Amino acid sequence: MARAMLIKNGIALIHDSNNHVIPTKTDILIQDGTIAKLAGGIQATDEVEVIDATDKIISPGFVDTHHHGWQTQLKGRHANELLLQYMVTGNYQHAQYSPKDVFYGQVGAMLEALAAGTTTVVDHAHITNSPDHAKQGIAATASSGIRSVFCYTPMAIVKSFNPLTFHPNPLEEWVMRTFSELADQGPFGDGRVTLGFAWDQWFLGPDAVNSVFEKVTGKGVKTITVHGTSLFNVTQILKGYGLLDRRALISHGGNLTQEDADLIKEAGAHVSATPSTELQMSMGRPLCFDAAFPGDVAAGKRVGVQSNASLGVDCHSNNAGSIISEARIGLQNARNHFGEHYTHQGKLPKNLPDSLSVEAAFNLATIKGAEAVNLEQEIGKIAEGYKADLVLLDAMSPGMIGAAQHDPVAAIILHSSPADIDTVIVDGIVRKRDGKLLPISVDAGASGIVGKETLEWSEIAKEIVKSREVIQKETEKVDVAEAMGTMMGMWQVPAGLIVDVN
Repeated sequence: MARAMLIKNGIALIHDSNNHVIPTKTDILIQDGTIAKLAGGIQATDEVEVIDATDKIISPGFVDTHHHGWQTQLKGRHANELLLQYMVTGNYQHAQYSPKDVFYGQVGAMLEALAAGTTTVVDHAHITNSPDHAKQGIAATASSGIRSVFCYTPMAIVKSFNPLTFHPNPLEEWVMRTFSELADQGPFGDGRVTLGFAWDQWFLGPDAVNSVFEKVTGKGVKTITVHGTSLFNVTQILKGYGLLDRRALISHGGNLTQEDADLIKEAGAHVSATPSTELQMSMGRPLCFDAAFPGDVAAGKRVGVQSNASLGVDCHSNNAGSIISEARIGLQNARNHFGEHYTHQGKLPKNLPDSLSVEAAFNLATIKGAEAVNLEQEIGKIAEGYKADLVLLDAMSPGMIGAAQHDPVAAIILHSSPADIDTVIVDGIVRKRDGKLLPISVDAGASGIVGKETLEWSEIAKEIVKSREVIQKETEKVDVAEAMGTMMGMWQVPAGLIVDVN
C-alpha cells in the first residue's frame, strides 16, 4: 500500500479545461495512490512522507501506447536494419526465449521506461510461445512497478529455422484458454497491470477471427491493439469485423486516407505513432501531426490523425525507450515536412501552427496517450482524483537550466534526457529517486524463476547480459536471407516491391 506523500514547492504542469498546460507552483498531497489535493501551503503530518520539489518540474507520467517489452536482449542489433530484416533478427527470435528470458527482458524494458519517465505502457506482447512465456511477461511487468495494459497476443510461433517454419495452428487449444484464465485472474500488480488483447492474424479468416473476438469481448477487454501497415488497410478490416470502436488502438497506422482518418475519429479509436521505427523502417511519416501532410491532404493522399493519436516506443531493441524522445523526434520531423511544403514552392512559412507546438507534442505523450487506452479520467494529467503517476525533473541540470525557467514544457520536449529525471512515482509509490531506480519486489508469479523477493538493477542487468549471450549465439545460426524469402512469401509481398540498393 502506498504511503501518504506530500510533494512541496515544485512547478506542476497543470492542464486547464482546454488542455493547455499551465505551469503552477503548488503542493501535491497523495493518499492511497491518488492525488488528494492540489494547493499551496499544505501542511504535512507525521504520517506523511515529504518530497521537497524545489527547483523541480512536476509532470504527469508519460504514456507509451505501443511497446514490445520482451526484446531487451535484442538491443543494438537493428541499428542498420529495415523492417524485413528486423522481423527475422528481432521479432522471430522469440523462438530463442525461455520463460526466464522473458522475465528479465520484460522487467529490463519496463525499468528502462520508468527511468525515462514513462509510467504507463501498452505492451503488444507477442511473446506467447507458451502459457509460461505470457505469465512471466505479466509477472515481470507487475514486478517493475509500472502501470500497463498487457495485451495478450496469439501469434505465429516459429517452429524452426533453416528453413524457417511455423507451428501450423496459431490458435492451438491452450492459446485462448490461457487468455481466458489470465482475464479471470487479473488485474495484476495491485491493479496496475490490466489485460488487453493484441491481434494480427487476420489471414485465419472470419470464422477464427469472430470466434476469438467473441471471447475477448466476453472478458470485457478495454484495449484491442493491432499493427497497421502499408500492405493492407487495417482500418477497413476492423470496421468489417465490428471492431473499430473505442477499444481499437492501431499501431503505426499504415497509409491512412481521409476516409480512414474520419472513420477512426467517428469510432473513437486511436493510432499509436512510433516515430523512430517509422522513420527508420521506411514506414512513412508518423501520423501524429496533421501539419506534416499539407500537400498530401490537398491531393487526397496520406493524412495524419492528430486528434486521435498518441506515441509509442515500439521496439526498444532498435531505439531508446523514452517517450519524450519519440515526442521530440516526431515533432521535429513533422516541422521539417511542414516547412518543406512551403520551401518547395519557393516560400518560407512565417510561423509554426499551434498543432506543431511543444505543448502539442507534450499532450501526445500524456493526455492523448491516456485517451488512447480509455484512462483519461485516471491518468495523463495532474488533477485531484487522478492516479499519482508523476515525474519530477531537475530544472537546474545542465540540460534543463535556462529552458526550465523560461518554458518548462519546451525544456522537457526539446532539452531533457532520462538523466534529468530525478523522481518517478507510480500509484503513489516512488520507483526512481535521486536519479536512480529503486529495488523491485518480485511478483509471486516469478518467484520460482527468480528465487528472491527483491531485485536490484545491478542483478537484473547481469541476468540480461547472460541471457543475451545465449540468445545471440542461437540467432547467429539463422540463415537470414532464407528466412526473409520465406516471410515475404508468407506475407504475399509483391516481387517488385523490394528494391536491393547495394
